[in-house]
Order: sequence, then structure tokens, then C-alpha cells
Amino acid sequence: MNKNNEVSDISKINNSENIEKNIPEKGPLNFIVGSLTSFLLFIFFYFLSNKIAIYFSIHKPSNSSEIVQNISSSISTLIIGLSFLLTFSFAFIGIGLFIVFIRSFFLNKS
Repeated sequence: MNKNNEVSDISKINNSENIEKNIPEKGPLNFIVGSLTSFLLFIFFYFLSNKIAIYFSIHKPSNSSEIVQNISSSISTLIIGLSFLLTFSFAFIGIGLFIVFIRSFFLNKS
């Protein structure tokens, strides 16, 4: 039984290698489309993050309890921070893909 498991594991590895070999290489078109998509998402989420920040700055917590105000303030800060983190993550991904796009013209295909 142990040898059967080893044989099936080896065949699974060979099958995964064959699948990986059939995947075509990514070209410059893939990189520029990914970069433009990421930049478009960056622009969309930048405006959305600004709206979120404005909303939370206008709508302050109106509870008399200091604990509730602290919790609500920390949650609003967390939401604003995460939205801007998402926004600038898309920006850096777009920049990285654009650099790979430029780099793909200087690499020799072997």
C-alpha cells in the first residue's frame, strides 16, 4: 500500500509538471493590460476612499459614553486606513506591472 501511494504521488507531480509546461508565457500585452486595469482600480478606489474619509469626518459619533466614542473613532480610523491601503496597493501593483512591461522589451527570449 505504501508503494501505491508513492506511485500515485509521483504521477500527480508529473501531471502537475505537464500542466505547468502547457501554460503559455505572459507577454507585454498581458503586462500593460494588467497595469492599466490596476491603475483604473486605483483611481476608482481613490475617489471612494476620499468619500469614505469625508463621510466619517462629517458624521462624528454622538454618544455621551467615552468608551463608545473611542471604539467608534478607532473603527472609523481602521476603515479609512484600510480603504487607502487598498487604494495604494493597486497603485503600486500598476507601477510594478508597468515596469515589467518596459522590462519585457529588453529581455532576450531564449
